[in-house]
Amino acid sequence: MSGKMYEKRPEEDARYHDTWRLLKKYRDVIWSLEVSVQQVKNQFRIDYDCSIEDFLESVYMAGADLGGTDIENHARCIERSYKMLTLLENSVNLLRTHHQSGEVYYWILYYSFLSPQKLKNVEEIIEALHPHIRDISFSTYYRLRKAAVEALSSVLWGFSSQDTLHSLDAFFPVGI
Repeated sequence: MSGKMYEKRPEEDARYHDTWRLLKKYRDVIWSLEVSVQQVKNQFRIDYDCSIEDFLESVYMAGADLGGTDIENHARCIERSYKMLTLLENSVNLLRTHHQSGEVYYWILYYSFLSPQKLKNVEEIIEALHPHIRDISFSTYYRLRKAAVEALSSVLWGFSSQDTLHSLDAFFPVGI
C-alpha cells in the first residue's frame, strides 16, 4: 500500500453493504415475487374457483376477518417484498433525475444489477453502456459503479442512519 490509502471494495464497506446486497439480489427478488404471486393466484383458482380479487371482495363483503391465516401471511410477505422493490425503484429514479451524475449512474446500475436479463460479464456491460457513456474503460466502469452504489445508498439509507436521527428529531419532534 504505497502512499495511497487502501480502499475497500463495495462488498467490504459497511456503509453501503446493504445496498450492495440488495442490488445483487434484485433480479432474484423480482423473479421470486412474480412466481409467488402467480402461485397464489393459481392456488386460489384451484381452491375457490375464482380469482383472488373476487375472493377478497366476497370476504370483505361478508365481513370476514383473514387475520392470522396463511392467506394473510402470504399476502403480507408479498406486500413487504413489493414495498422494498418500490423503494429501490423510486430511489433509483430519484438518483437518475436529481443527481448531477444521475443519468450515468442510472445506466451503470441498470446494466449491472437491474436489467431483466443479467449480462454475462463486465465486457457485455461495458458494451451495453456505450450508447450512454462513450469511451468507458474497465477502471472507469468500476469507479462509476462504486460511486453509483454509494450515491444510491445515500438516497436509500441516508436519512434513516443513526447519525441523522437527532437532526430529524429536531425538525420533527416525536409526539407532534
